Amino acid sequence: MERARSFLYSVLEWVAVFAVACLFMIIVRTFVVEPYYVPTASMEPTIMVGDQLLGQKATLELGQDVSAGDIVVFRNPTSAGDHDVLVKRVIATGGQTVDLRSGKVYVDGQELDEPYAAGLTYELAQQAPGISVSFPYTVPEGSVWVMGDNRENSADSRYFGAVPTENLVAVAFVRYWPLDRIGAIE
Repeated sequence: MERARSFLYSVLEWVAVFAVACLFMIIVRTFVVEPYYVPTASMEPTIMVGDQLLGQKATLELGQDVSAGDIVVFRNPTSAGDHDVLVKRVIATGGQTVDLRSGKVYVDGQELDEPYAAGLTYELAQQAPGISVSFPYTVPEGSVWVMGDNRENSADSRYFGAVPTENLVAVAFVRYWPLDRIGAIE
């Protein structure tokens, strides 16, 4: 009888350890860091198709703002998209004015130095249903203007407009797969 009781306590102890570990992982994934898979080429050459990233959520959960240059993960603002979350670079924040001229991006009248960008930046011929973006464009307060680094192959704010900051999910900070490309994302 004592042996059966000891076995039962051992099983319950392992169940408790497993439950605490699962709860810990849920909390970490919900509030601290979450993995993301990138299925498209819109962020090349910075992030390649198939790259797997970690996005930290803590700063957003604590109410801190993102900055121009940050690579963010956000809920797709269009319901017509194939992907629930997207990964793009923040180009401008609320109150700033974005303009596209001669294949370049200007924020508040200053041309951006974008060594990470591939291709020319131009207005998209088609925009999401119900969206009308014309340039120069002033980003509404509480929103960010995002663009893919692969400017000629990215449906970004030129397509769906500014992204409300409440749609932001995480700030991408490290690539963990493939192994030969592990490292910080800039």
